[in-house]
Amino acid sequence: MKIINRYLCKNFLGPFILTFFVALFVLLMQFLWKWVDELVGKGLELNVLLKLLFYASITLTSMAFPLAVLLASLMTFGNMGERYEIVALKSAGVSIRQMMRPLAFLSLLIAIVAFEFSNEIIPRSAVKLRMMLFDIQEQKPAFNIDEGVFYYGFDNFTIRVGKKMADGETIKDVLIYDHSKHMGNTTVTYAKSGTMKMTPDKKYIMFTLYDGSYWDEAAYSSGRSSGNKYPLTRATFSKQYKRFDLSDFSAMGNNDESLFQSHSTAMSIGQLNEKIDTLKAEIKDFAYTASDAFLAHLYFYHNMIQNDTNFDTITTQTRHYDLSKVSQELLPRIMQTADSRAHAANFAVRFSFQDVSFRTSYLWSYQIEFFRKFSMSLACLLFFFIGAPLGSIIRKGGIGIPLVITVVFFTLYFAISIMGEKIAKNSPMPVWFGMFLSSFVLLPICVFLTYHATTDSAVLSPETYTRLVERIKSFKIFRKKSNESSSTLS
Repeated sequence: MKIINRYLCKNFLGPFILTFFVALFVLLMQFLWKWVDELVGKGLELNVLLKLLFYASITLTSMAFPLAVLLASLMTFGNMGERYEIVALKSAGVSIRQMMRPLAFLSLLIAIVAFEFSNEIIPRSAVKLRMMLFDIQEQKPAFNIDEGVFYYGFDNFTIRVGKKMADGETIKDVLIYDHSKHMGNTTVTYAKSGTMKMTPDKKYIMFTLYDGSYWDEAAYSSGRSSGNKYPLTRATFSKQYKRFDLSDFSAMGNNDESLFQSHSTAMSIGQLNEKIDTLKAEIKDFAYTASDAFLAHLYFYHNMIQNDTNFDTITTQTRHYDLSKVSQELLPRIMQTADSRAHAANFAVRFSFQDVSFRTSYLWSYQIEFFRKFSMSLACLLFFFIGAPLGSIIRKGGIGIPLVITVVFFTLYFAISIMGEKIAKNSPMPVWFGMFLSSFVLLPICVFLTYHATTDSAVLSPETYTRLVERIKSFKIFRKKSNESSSTLS
């Protein structure tokens, strides 16, 4: 039996490793498709892109593990069924249940590894990934001025180069608009020729302009030309220098990791549990405080109504008063106080609702991530008990049919997971129910397939349905012939 177990594990591990990296590659391509607009045109170095892909691939392993288990189990038992190895093992006294046992323990080990990966490694990688994505989003497009095109990469400046020479440094017909005064195109510099070079420290780009002119219409455009002797300033130059800062083009990794460690995906189980308890206590305390503050606005000044001008004494009991008996001098003050207290109570309720809603949304996000770590690991086991029975039933090896079945079940699982996550966020249902909804749906399918595969039931056998179709066809043919014979006799 040990030889059979080693053989089964060997047949399983090969497709598992292969499909794991294939699934990871597909998920990584989806990630790149999502962020392609932010990555293109930024002039990112190769090592930056490789680091980004490395951190992204680590964060996607939680989805690649169950997908690889499903496809590997389907391929393993499908290949064995196609080669009649399952029939041979059954004839030797080895049941489907015994064949599944070592691979079930192996799938359990993979689920544990996936959980530890999701709990310890993925949060650290998520911090690095979010830092890099934030840096890339903040980074400006790579410095590249094309001929005849206005370039807006520098703050408060617009540059247009008429022609660039072959050396990449000499430029002709240069036009620079200075918008630093925020008054439109009032300050313009024009040069017939020039050069643009990067400083040795690569922090600045230096423009050396030759044979040009300078216009400044700021005073005239601002409407103060009547008091200014020179509303239009114009000057010519034979040589001029302009320096532009490039720090925003290449600034990477200047952010502090602590800014991203509070996100739910960057926390382990222990940190998430601690954060959830803290948020629950904060919501509870704030609700009590808001309730007390709101009730304080519901009481009128008892002493004021009794013609007492002391506004500092507030009754602690609800009372009803007949305002018709109140003097006309005091009535406006009472109404004004009631109106101000009503507005204050309304503001207290709105502020409390917004604050509690904000904290509750954060609580849901942490709870969702907490249960996601368990649900994705549990999916490894559920997918094994779907793939292994189906592989032994359909008895089709290779990658074609198993891949189709894998896509169907994983799409079903993914769609139900998204629906469950929305239920966890926007309904009174418990968060754990929404996060484990996909597992609840797949569990009966696992039990059904495993039971019929291990008991050699004919319910899912292809031959059963083939014979059923043939019987239906023969019944129709027999009925047609009987009708024809009866019509002939008549």
